[in-house]
Amino acid sequence: MSRLGRRVLVAGAGVSGRSAAEALLAEGAEVTVTDASRERLAGLAELGRAGARLLPALSEPPEGTDLVVTSPGWRPDSPLLENAAARGTEVIGETELAWRLDRSREKPAEWLAVTGTNGKTTTVGMLESILRAAGIDAVACGNVGLPAVDAVRAGHEVLAVELSSFQLHWSDTLAPYAGVVLNLAEDHLDWHGSLRAYGLAKSAVYRGNTVSVYNLDDPTSTRLAREHVGAAGVGVTLGPPSEGQLGIVDGRLLDRAFGGEGTTEGGSVPLAALTDVRQVGEHNLSNALVACALARCRGVPARACAEGLRAFAPGQHRSVPVGEEDGVVYVDDSKATNPHAAAAALRAHSRLVWIAGGLLKGAEVDELVRVHASRFLGVVLIGTESGRIAEALELHAPGVPVVRIPPEHEDPMGEAVRSARELAEPDSAVVLAPAAASMDMYTDYAHRGREFAAAVRAVLAGPESGPAERPRE
Repeated sequence: MSRLGRRVLVAGAGVSGRSAAEALLAEGAEVTVTDASRERLAGLAELGRAGARLLPALSEPPEGTDLVVTSPGWRPDSPLLENAAARGTEVIGETELAWRLDRSREKPAEWLAVTGTNGKTTTVGMLESILRAAGIDAVACGNVGLPAVDAVRAGHEVLAVELSSFQLHWSDTLAPYAGVVLNLAEDHLDWHGSLRAYGLAKSAVYRGNTVSVYNLDDPTSTRLAREHVGAAGVGVTLGPPSEGQLGIVDGRLLDRAFGGEGTTEGGSVPLAALTDVRQVGEHNLSNALVACALARCRGVPARACAEGLRAFAPGQHRSVPVGEEDGVVYVDDSKATNPHAAAAALRAHSRLVWIAGGLLKGAEVDELVRVHASRFLGVVLIGTESGRIAEALELHAPGVPVVRIPPEHEDPMGEAVRSARELAEPDSAVVLAPAAASMDMYTDYAHRGREFAAAVRAVLAGPESGPAERPRE
């Protein structure tokens, strides 16, 4: 416990804060938890009974605090964290806490870390599935839902860790066995201040790697890897791979980096068929190649790549069809919370009605609209910052019908689906790919996706079925 400090303040009483506090109490630390929400603090009553102090909205650490463990969303300029830094008190995140606890174990886990603007959750899910197909005790954790602290305390052999830029910002010694930046596009600029600062936070995933992976088809991923690991990285591409790379030839995922059993005369190892990747879109083929690269660096046999990819089921709200009528498919991609993710969702359809809008978090949408304007049969806009998307449509897609649903509408998602249904044509799609965060109208992207699915069911059922039963929160 000496490396962590005896008196620790946990900033934030959410999921990661709860896990951090539990782990610290188990290590014998004196723990204080603070949060502006008294409701969240009340949810930690059991920790209070176990000895943690629960204090509302502190602006500075209690006297004698040795360490502050912050939830990932807390900005560095928040008064509590600024005052901690001014005192010389170390501030780390829950992921960094997990790393330090893990390093103190007799046999630490191997961390295979994934970051990027988009595709992180899918990639770590594929990676977990491949590792398990090889008989390895592995779990997906981090930003994917299971806190890294909980995964470490469970004693898993290998961790497939999804890392956000926030988590990496608050991790200063984390050095995973292997890491990848999948891609980089404008996102969270309101938090980081600039694309450069955002990319710098992401690049921390390459610190101390034994194997570093990058996406040859994404210029920023390639640049970050070469800046931080030089020519030693393993690249993945949707084209034919060169030596030291993974790629695709004649409908098969091939490995020319790791060799081993199954190597052909041409120096490649066939890993899987394209049909083994059940998720739609080229971006998911790229995610599959990255997952294979990270698994192969751990010594996983080729057969496990195919088995794991076939077994993997994607998470909710990621290009999931939720209804179909008269040749029109309705697709929930509420997880597309920035323009880069929305672009991947739109590319999967040649003709579509796009439902978009929300909180843009400082991101620009002009390029997204310009590139995909020819696909649009119409656009339905929701959310508080829909005006910026409307301006881009007026400039780059002036002939496309646009419907704007005001946020104060009594049933904004239902009205959006009804409007989209009128604009759609046979052999097209209605795609919810907002390119924006959801918190202006919904609790999170999952809530938004559920509302979309419920609205599609209600609209396609017709007025005789009555109002849709809303999903309970």
